[in-house]
Amino acid sequence: MHVAISLNGEPTLYSRLGEYIELCHKHGMTTMLVTNGTLPKAIENLDTLPTQLYVSVDAPNKQVFNKICKPKWGAAAWEKVEQTIDLLPSLDTRIVCRHTLVKGENMAKEHIPQYAAIDNRADPDFIECKGYTFVGHSRELMTIENMPRHEEIMEFAGELAPMVGRKVLDDSPPSRVALVGNEIIPIPIPEQTMFFPEDLGIAKPIKHLPMA
Repeated sequence: MHVAISLNGEPTLYSRLGEYIELCHKHGMTTMLVTNGTLPKAIENLDTLPTQLYVSVDAPNKQVFNKICKPKWGAAAWEKVEQTIDLLPSLDTRIVCRHTLVKGENMAKEHIPQYAAIDNRADPDFIECKGYTFVGHSRELMTIENMPRHEEIMEFAGELAPMVGRKVLDDSPPSRVALVGNEIIPIPIPEQTMFFPEDLGIAKPIKHLPMA
């Protein structure tokens, strides 16, 4: 079983995050923590690291970061992200830098070497180049024209890869995502030392509902 710790606000704000990750691992679950990188101390102080740490690096520099991310932490947010970037090489877990690419905002030609410089500092296991999707609250800030085509994602990843000494390993056209790295290695599964009771009091699923 895989537990994704994301999508419900910034997870590193949760004071018992390390304890939660440890419990997941004790139950034999792998964990993926997705963070915006603005709380480097919270990551540094985790007693138990996730089996995979995703850091959203959605801008190549401070100016673009402030424009598209609109941080709530004030002027110091970008500096906090940079602190997280410099922390990553010391963490003993799988690291992924995710670049959410917004057409017309953060994927110009001049931005690619800037992303590469950040990725070289972070030295992640993988770099994920993913196209922005026009959904949710972002529709108030962007337009559907900001969604790049998969071909544009592949072009971006193809130019980035040699700058970071890696190659494009895989891609998914429906998701408009490209994976950059050296080698695809399976995530190690934590040894299970805790077990759920057989009866959790949860009703069994109904696979076949009667037709009215």
